[in-house]
Amino acid sequence: MTTISLSPALTPARAGWFTQTGQVLRRWLIASVRQVWGPAMSLIQPVIWIVLFGQVFASLGALPQFGSAGYVGYLVPGILMMTVLYSGAWAGSGFIDDMNSGVMDQYLTSPVSRSAIVTGQLAQQLVLSFAQSLVVLGIGWLAGARYPGGLGGVLAALGVATVLATIFCCASTAVALIARSQIALISLSQLIVLPATFLSTTMMPADLMPQWVEDVSRWNPMTWAVELGRGGLSGDYPAAAWWQLAGLIALAGLAFLWAVRSIGAYQRSV
Repeated sequence: MTTISLSPALTPARAGWFTQTGQVLRRWLIASVRQVWGPAMSLIQPVIWIVLFGQVFASLGALPQFGSAGYVGYLVPGILMMTVLYSGAWAGSGFIDDMNSGVMDQYLTSPVSRSAIVTGQLAQQLVLSFAQSLVVLGIGWLAGARYPGGLGGVLAALGVATVLATIFCCASTAVALIARSQIALISLSQLIVLPATFLSTTMMPADLMPQWVEDVSRWNPMTWAVELGRGGLSGDYPAAAWWQLAGLIALAGLAFLWAVRSIGAYQRSV
């Protein structure tokens, strides 16, 4: 019996990891362009918070805890982080659509790296989050907020927002792959993002909160991101900046690993 083997020249070449990730990213970006109204509509909420909420409670800016920036200047970094938090919490909905349409099964039967699938979609979410963050900072500027930290501080705040978005995008992806239900994802997202927002210093300094809320907010990753962003925009970073940043980066890495492992678990279950 004669064994026929393919020569190396006839062996199909497999695209590298960066090429795979780039193709996944391209696919998601095309989908975003075709449905641009979604990211655009998500900017309505920051406008409401900064313009309306900021003006209604503008008198709070007279309190010494808010410093010279006033309440709007204090609020903008919090709304910046809240915007990427809410957008990231919905990231998994795209994977649920892929599961329902059969696209995910096509991914899993192709030679595409599981981490490339996660990274490509994550990169698209981070591009959208970055664009939304720039718009939020622009709205804040028009509403009266100023950023003494300069360009470097603005870039630092955007970097922290990107790390926070990574955490919640990857966590949302993992939940979507496990739950496989839009209703479950929405319910769990609301269960997490609302307490994460209001049990943090997004809208109020810690020393103006009830003691138990202050204690919880100290260990809330949302507080870490808000304080770092606020420090970047004001040029006055908190004393705990380094360990807060390290904590956010560690959570981002763990969330990414969770998302990748969830794809493997999904594949074994279908």
